[in-house]
Amino acid sequence: MADAFTHNMVHFTRLLRAQGLRGTPETTVALIEAAEAVGLADRDDAYHAFRAVVIGRPNEVPVFDQAFELFFGSGRRWEPMEPLELKVHPHQRMHIIAPTSVAAGAGGEEGEEVELDEQLGASASTRLSLRDFTDLSTEEYAQVQRLIARMVWQPADTRSRRWRPSRSGSRPDLRRTLRQMTGPAGEMMPLAMSAPKPRRRPLLVLADVSGSMERYTEMLLYFIHAARGRLGKVEAFVFSTHLHRITRELAHRDPKVALSRVGDAVHDWSSGTLIGEALGDFNRNWSRRVVRGGPVALVISDGWDRGDPDVLRVEMAAFARTVHRVVWLNPLAGRAGFAPETRGMRAAMPYVDDFLPVGTLSDLAAVVRLLETVPRKRSPRPRPEPATPEPADSP
Repeated sequence: MADAFTHNMVHFTRLLRAQGLRGTPETTVALIEAAEAVGLADRDDAYHAFRAVVIGRPNEVPVFDQAFELFFGSGRRWEPMEPLELKVHPHQRMHIIAPTSVAAGAGGEEGEEVELDEQLGASASTRLSLRDFTDLSTEEYAQVQRLIARMVWQPADTRSRRWRPSRSGSRPDLRRTLRQMTGPAGEMMPLAMSAPKPRRRPLLVLADVSGSMERYTEMLLYFIHAARGRLGKVEAFVFSTHLHRITRELAHRDPKVALSRVGDAVHDWSSGTLIGEALGDFNRNWSRRVVRGGPVALVISDGWDRGDPDVLRVEMAAFARTVHRVVWLNPLAGRAGFAPETRGMRAAMPYVDDFLPVGTLSDLAAVVRLLETVPRKRSPRPRPEPATPEPADSP
């Protein structure tokens, strides 16, 4: 392989490491050896060879796919590959001279320069991170989506019911102790110990797709799709007047295709909001099926509700008792003078552990930091308060 290609494999490894995947010097050597073994004439062969080198767990596949598409481009086949040339602009803007990626019926010139409109410095990212999603232009919207896909975060672990060997464990491992008795140290009978095995805590998402949330829905669903690559399990639902499970639709590795499938599956998009009724549907029909392992629940809604607040209060109490932690994300919460005073928010707030804004990229980063520091112990849950009549909301 040419030195230029080796140089690019180093950059590809750094991109993988930035995405939270395995990226070591040994990874670079393995990628080069994989490319020498399968060649670079066929894109699918190279993709599967590189994936076999990098991927250690199934939930890392979506992150690898995004990194692969970002670095090598998209298409069904490759033209014979010329060495990549990475160069950094004096103003710290990164350009990639990528091999031509040709889809069926698509044109394009070999060696076409593709500019990734993302600053390596902090100025552009900081500016975009503070802009409300409703104020973004089309180009800025696409840049924010790329920044969401590249977020590096590791969700907080919790204890599994499974146990693993540990020298400082708290419980004797009798099976391993008996097995060691057959060896040379059997006469001394050393006592093997075990400790709880850590695991990633699953995520449960219920997102409001009513008319008042229309300007934020697509970006927030894109964030949920990106979270799939960081967590062991993500269950996703959307609601307006009815509840819809969209976990299968979001399973597609291409976020645009995934969101298109969500749009086709949800028929009451941008209609009214019945939060209590949607939570009741979840509690009755889905809770026992998908709430396993103590998930962190993200409820994404602005709180405007046409339903009965007493129903919301009762269903919210039942919902909070089945999950480890309830995090309510409100896109309006970051605005000056905001207070959760709608009747829907007043009914739900006693059962909410964390209340955060989610209208900008900076807000999403705060959500990520929260998910990285979720405590292992569960918060106590209050009982539902007596019903009190409240006036209806009008958004």
